[in-house]
Amino acid sequence: MLLGKAVRKIAQMRGGGSALPGLFVEKIDPDFIRRTLAQLPDGVVVISGTNGKTTTTKMVVELLESQGLRVFTNRTGSNFTRGVAAALLGEVDNKGVLSADIAVLELDEAHAVHFVKNVAPKYSLLLNVMRDQLDRFGEIDTTAKMLAQIASKTTDTVILNRQDPRVAKIARILTHQKVGYFGLSPELTKLFPSDDDMRSVTLVSNSKLPEADVLLQSINDSSAQFVIGGKTIGTTLQLQGVYNIYNAAAALALTHAIVGAKIDEEKLIDALSQVTPAFGRGETITIGGQPLELVLVKNPSGFRLSLSSFKPEGYATMIAINDNYADGRDMSWLWDVEFESLRELGVAEVSGVRAYDMALRLQYDEVTISHVEPELASALQHFITNNSTLPKRIYCTYTAMLALRRELGKMTDVEVIS
Repeated sequence: MLLGKAVRKIAQMRGGGSALPGLFVEKIDPDFIRRTLAQLPDGVVVISGTNGKTTTTKMVVELLESQGLRVFTNRTGSNFTRGVAAALLGEVDNKGVLSADIAVLELDEAHAVHFVKNVAPKYSLLLNVMRDQLDRFGEIDTTAKMLAQIASKTTDTVILNRQDPRVAKIARILTHQKVGYFGLSPELTKLFPSDDDMRSVTLVSNSKLPEADVLLQSINDSSAQFVIGGKTIGTTLQLQGVYNIYNAAAALALTHAIVGAKIDEEKLIDALSQVTPAFGRGETITIGGQPLELVLVKNPSGFRLSLSSFKPEGYATMIAINDNYADGRDMSWLWDVEFESLRELGVAEVSGVRAYDMALRLQYDEVTISHVEPELASALQHFITNNSTLPKRIYCTYTAMLALRRELGKMTDVEVIS
């Protein structure tokens, strides 16, 4: 453990990633994660699914802290087991003691399956299943089976998305676990198309949906109404994007399951109103006196929701698409996204490894492109320089987002995530 902490310190000094120390400690002490997390009196929470893990995890952490719990989390968004190990190395003392009541962990679907074999979560939250990185996971039914394995290893409560038929039906295989649901009012379902909805396939009708413990009732700009235990509660939010607001319903349902009857609803809603976006998920960075928003996109549904949530008027737009392993190699999903909303104002900059593929896709939707530059650092500088008087927004895949944040960190203060 001490060797692992030393490796972590060296990696930080050299500007290394968040997972390297975790990989090291996994090799020299395979039982480190299980042994350390076993100390926690309130157990472990696993949050998984295709979209929304990082933002939802951040919300759950802040909501639980509002109830007086000390929470450990893998806040860098490194959602492999080695990322959890690396985060633990940063939190334990030299005797291996972790000062926390509960762990809330965001885990990649495939890695979560291996994690829960060694550490059975007390609670799990399963968000959704969408086409994402098919070169890694295969068909979405395969991903659904991974989530089902997480649920089956959970010892107390599983929270499911009632609107996602593949997630909702996981309840059928559960035996001893308590099951809760979050969901949408019928009026909002059209805002959240699934992969099946895009293909005009309806797997479950609204009349067959289980009752939601927390229901997102309505959305109005920066405010939302939730129905919790039959009571309607409204709040303003700092989160942007309809998908982030839906994630709030998931976070509320999980927090209620964990805290139970002792929950302080007033503190809970106040904490929710103050949650800001996770890094790269609508995060705003100020450059040259103008805001620059980073919006992560990784599959057709997520990109569509982002385009509908962030209106282009008044903004210069950049799109950065990489196809590295963490992004998924198969970028054919870009053809399932409709870019007509960008047609009137056009796109100022297109960048990334797949810049020309993205430019071709935009041309098919008759979206004007001002500049194409595959090299991210050069493209970012060009984008900022040529749009200095405008607010800016960048839609980017995961590794492009990380690279852009590093470049922005050379220009202004950017929250360090590793």
